[in-house]
Amino acid sequence: QDQLVESGGGLVQAGDSLSLSCAASLRSVSSYDMGWFRQAAGKEREFVAAITRSGLSTYYSPSVKGRFTISRDKSKNMGHLQLNNLKPEDTAVYYCAAASVGGDLRTARAYNFWGQGTQVTVSS
Repeated sequence: QDQLVESGGGLVQAGDSLSLSCAASLRSVSSYDMGWFRQAAGKEREFVAAITRSGLSTYYSPSVKGRFTISRDKSKNMGHLQLNNLKPEDTAVYYCAAASVGGDLRTARAYNFWGQGTQVTVSS
């Protein structure tokens, strides 16, 4: 069954780090671009970061650029998001997503597979 499963969320203090992982059970996972989105309570889902299927190009939201790093390990069918210098405004449910058909990877409509999400809470 095609699915994405996130892990690594938790409760941390401002300035701390977290590492999120996304285990992908997809056919030909190397043919997918991967992305991370987040949704805070009462807000719309927003783009965080994306990485192309080749792994050669990455994209970040201005709010996380320089603090978060996206990567992928194609040999293990895994995606990762390293979150450094976390801020209370980073508190949200973080979703992993995979896109097979291309498009603007900064938009949710580009993705055809989604995980269930993992909660990240940053206290001040």
